[in-house]
Parts: sequence; structure tokens; C-alpha cells
Amino acid sequence: MPGWSDILDQVNAHKEPLVKLSELRHEYLKQVSGITGRNVITYYSGWLKYNQAPNIDINDNDKNAFMNAVHQMDRSKGLDLILHTPGGDIAATESIVTYLKKMFNNDIRAIVPQISMSAGTMIAMSCKEIIMGNQSSLGPIDPQMGGVACQAVIDEFNRAVVEVQRNPASLGLWQCIIGKLNPTFLTACGDALKWSETLATKWIQEVNPEVDIDLIKETFLDHNNSYSHSRHLSKDDCRRAGLNVVDLEKDQNLQDSVLSLHHCYMILIDMVNVSKIVENHKGKCFMQRISVPK
Repeated sequence: MPGWSDILDQVNAHKEPLVKLSELRHEYLKQVSGITGRNVITYYSGWLKYNQAPNIDINDNDKNAFMNAVHQMDRSKGLDLILHTPGGDIAATESIVTYLKKMFNNDIRAIVPQISMSAGTMIAMSCKEIIMGNQSSLGPIDPQMGGVACQAVIDEFNRAVVEVQRNPASLGLWQCIIGKLNPTFLTACGDALKWSETLATKWIQEVNPEVDIDLIKETFLDHNNSYSHSRHLSKDDCRRAGLNVVDLEKDQNLQDSVLSLHHCYMILIDMVNVSKIVENHKGKCFMQRISVPK
């Protein structure tokens, strides 16, 4: 398997580096599809390099990208969805998952070469299998609002209520803290938590009716257990929680092709400032780039 540096050397040695990178990317995409006998769509974000750039998250514009990728596919072959994303908008996530499940009759597998966090984890959970390597991670799906965990906001408010009841002299301190919350913010946090829980429960039980949903919630939804929304959960963590995880290492040919393809995307993101790319094994591509000041 050519590693990141091997692929970069091949690309840089070519008189047209981007042409060579495109050739390699399409070669590995076709290899993955040939090995599995299934359709392949990659969904890659450039957030690891451009974490404040627009369009790095899951959003409604991604539906157009997926529609482009799905067009003219033989949907009876199912779909392998290769994910690399920090997550994003839950409404857009619900819409994309509903669309893909309908198009492929629920025959979808997620492949996570490195990281699929937050709403990206929810997409993976909606799939019948999640293929992960030793280097792969999913993450908590507890919703965030303004960069703050909704569960933490609610827990802090409840703590304030209890402490003021026990010690009325603490009221002034808690007024300074809780008073900074906008009207309806607590309600919005509660609604976001219910929405995430409802979707995760529905999607997981559709593909695995026997799963212990309470253990799933404890692992992925409870901020008091994960401590941080950015926490990385390994394939062993995910398997212990009850997700249907398959080892990428189980098939050496698939592992080689997936990881080489992953390296191609990471090099592409770096070379041409990509914020988002959605591509299929037939060569259809939807790409968004970041304008970087010179």
C-alpha cells in the first residue's frame, strides 16, 4: 500500500501534479468498488486544515452533491459511504440520511478511514455496518449550540436551582452566570437533545433491532460520560457500545485501497484548498474550494 508520502512523491514527480492526483484518486475509487462490488461515494471535509472556513460542515448544500453522485448509479448494488467530517447541521443530516436510505433501500455501509464526528457519527450509525480501522474514530453526538454542549447548559442550570435552594446566598453568583443565557436558550437545548436522541434511536434500531439503546445513549449522547464533544471513540469503544463495527483490517486489499484513497483526498485538500468534496467511483465530483488570500 502506498503511504501518504509515497503518493505525494508520485504526484510531485509528475509534470502535471493535479492530473496525476486525480488519476490516482479515481484509480483507488474504482479499486474500492471493484473489491466490494458496491457503489462508492466519498464525503470529505477539509476541516482538519481549515477549521474556521465556510462549508466544511454538513449542510443543506450537500444534498445537491449527493444527488449528483447518486445519479445514474445501479442502486441495487447498495452503497459504501466513505466519511471524513466534523459533523454539522442536524436538519441537513436528517435530510441526507433519509434521502440515501430511500435511494439505496437501506443497503448502506459507512467506511471511516480516520474521523467522522458528531453528525458524521450519526450518519455512520444509520448504516447497516460501520467499517473502521485501528486509526478510525467516531465521536459523541450530543448536540452543541454556539460551541457549548446542550447537556452541559441544562446540567448547569439544574445545578443552579439545587444550590440556590440549599444556599440562598448563592443566588447573586448564579444570577450572573444564568443571566447570560438568552431567552428560550434552555428550551432550544432541550429540544436539540431530544432531536438527536430520537434520530439516533430510530436509525440504529432500523439496522440493529437488538441493540442496547441505553448503552448507545450512555456512550454517545451523555456529555457527563464523554466530557468533551471532541472526544475520539475508537472502533473498540464503538463495538463495546453495540454498534455493528467491522474491522477494516479484515480485508487487506480493501484496507490498502481505502487508505491510499484517503491519502489522496488529504493531499488534494492541502494542494487546492478544498473545503468539501463529494465524489463517486464513476468520476462524478462536487467540490467546493476555499479562497485563501495570497
